Amino acid sequence: MSDYPGTAYPRVPGPDAATDPALGQLLEQLQARHHGAICATLLYGSCLRSGDIYDGLLDLYLVCDSYRAAYRRPLLAAANWLLPPNVFYAESRLGDKTLRSKVTVISLRDFRRGCSRAWFESYIWGRFAQPTRILHSRDQQTRTAIENCLLQAAHTLLRNSLPALPAEGPVTTLWEQALALSYGTELRTERPGRATELARSAQDFYAALAKHHAPSLGLDFTVYDSGVELRYRSRVGGAQRRATQLAWILRRGQGKVLSIMRLVKALFTFEGGLDYIAWKLERHSGEIIVIPDKVRRAPLIHLWGFFWGLYRRGIFK
Repeated sequence: MSDYPGTAYPRVPGPDAATDPALGQLLEQLQARHHGAICATLLYGSCLRSGDIYDGLLDLYLVCDSYRAAYRRPLLAAANWLLPPNVFYAESRLGDKTLRSKVTVISLRDFRRGCSRAWFESYIWGRFAQPTRILHSRDQQTRTAIENCLLQAAHTLLRNSLPALPAEGPVTTLWEQALALSYGTELRTERPGRATELARSAQDFYAALAKHHAPSLGLDFTVYDSGVELRYRSRVGGAQRRATQLAWILRRGQGKVLSIMRLVKALFTFEGGLDYIAWKLERHSGEIIVIPDKVRRAPLIHLWGFFWGLYRRGIFK
């Protein structure tokens, strides 16, 4: 199930820096930008699913030794520590190819915590319950640590979701609903049904994770083959179900606020941040987004009214 001994993380196919010169060049640039402090580079998201890393922006996560080591500017390090992660733009040009990426920086310590149940917000563990490819790791020990974090992220999502979901059903539906709970905690521009698309695009991956985690999830959780499909069953008490549903209500409120704070922070770290936001909204909503001049001149003053207008138009939820 895994390319690497000692881990149970399912194999995730995808691009390789050794065979794609533009990708290799981009990773070298990012390592230099962060002063050799990047211990692992992860790829997830739409480009990984489509297999075309030149279509849109690569979603890259740079896992660093520490924020102090990754930056020479104390303010950036402080921002990354206070509200992880930081987001930047990076590109690599090689011949007639341009590889564009959204680069997110997080420390190994925060990544490990963010994949565990110690992190109430689902921002990290919900995101990395998705298929993730490790493009680079400093050594085998680092790779094993990252894969264990990715396994933990899936476990955390399932354990935090199961009590709020039906007691039995298809495993694919279980992941659809669990991912939908996590999606609902952020400001999202994607069309309805994105969680379903995610779960169905990697059914073997999610089935492997469900089987792997079944013995440790509790709740009398079991996975079995019905002869038609892979199914699950669990047992949850009424009090635990209500407590879990309340926790997700709190996560939705917390997540929306933190999403706005991260967007504002990205305006100062992401080159062309406003244009990126407009591009992303257009890409997922199909509507033209025009950034008013006053928002460009004074984003911290006028951005809130602009976002409120987009929200009322249903551009994001």
